[in-house]
Amino acid sequence: MNTDDASLVEKYLEYVRVEKRLAARTVELYALDLGKLSANAAKLSVALVEVKNNHIRRWVAQMHSGGRSGRGIALILSGWRGFYTWLGRQGLVSSNPVQDVRSPKAPKPLPKALAVDDAVQFADFESDDNAWLEARDAAMVELLYGSGLRVGELVGLDVVAGKDAKGWVDLQAAEAHVLGKGSKRRTVPVGKTALEALTRWLELRGPLGTATGAPTAATQADAAAALFTGRNGTRLTAQSVWQRLKRRSQLAGLNTPVHPHMLRHSFASHVLQSSGDLRAVQELLGHANITTTQVYTRLDFQHLAKAYDAAHPRARLRTPKKD
Repeated sequence: MNTDDASLVEKYLEYVRVEKRLAARTVELYALDLGKLSANAAKLSVALVEVKNNHIRRWVAQMHSGGRSGRGIALILSGWRGFYTWLGRQGLVSSNPVQDVRSPKAPKPLPKALAVDDAVQFADFESDDNAWLEARDAAMVELLYGSGLRVGELVGLDVVAGKDAKGWVDLQAAEAHVLGKGSKRRTVPVGKTALEALTRWLELRGPLGTATGAPTAATQADAAAALFTGRNGTRLTAQSVWQRLKRRSQLAGLNTPVHPHMLRHSFASHVLQSSGDLRAVQELLGHANITTTQVYTRLDFQHLAKAYDAAHPRARLRTPKKD
């Protein structure tokens, strides 16, 4: 790094340290990123104020090919972009060479879904909780896994349909009516096992939706309306569902903690594995765009690939014959 470049970097770091009051660790990371920038520029014998857009793009490509993650590159670019914004305010550069440069997109991780056996084991599990809690949790699991509901849709369900109800379950028609993302309503089928679990829960739930039958006056109206409630009579929250499922998965002996969206992913993956009908899965999940649903085809392919590797004679690795 030449003297002029080193001076500019030092002044900028002083600026973010004193005027922007960034944390010491953040300033250290900025210094490391600007050190990379200076080293790249020095290799080309280019001063930092003379760096162009094509230089930045070349260095991004080099970082990407070198194995740096898209997120890591994005953080580095953010530091560089801030530096050149500051140089522009000082009148030292006419444009920001990093302004329209984006990091390579990181591959989207596959949704986490349970294997069929694990999902069934989880759904069939009966805890040692009192009958009221066990019936409620079993009904929740059956709706999340059996109908692919989002946790927000689940906790928004009321006992009966009404003008103010976000959603409800029609036991006679075996259908759940839910209010999904974007305030879009959809109807999904409710399976026999889920209907049985819901029927048992409603028998034990009580008219006021509490384990004790004595909610406070402030919670009485909501307790009477909500399908799933806590022991104190208030509508069950999404956070409480997360906690209950995590606990249930540990008690059931599963290797991974289960959360509500994992059951939704499992529902979609298992229906797709059995039917191959992507459009039907899209409708059941309430996805506005089928590209959102297509991620489950990758899960389905993984399932097929494992079956192929296990069953097809040409997929089995063979030990090469020695000469």
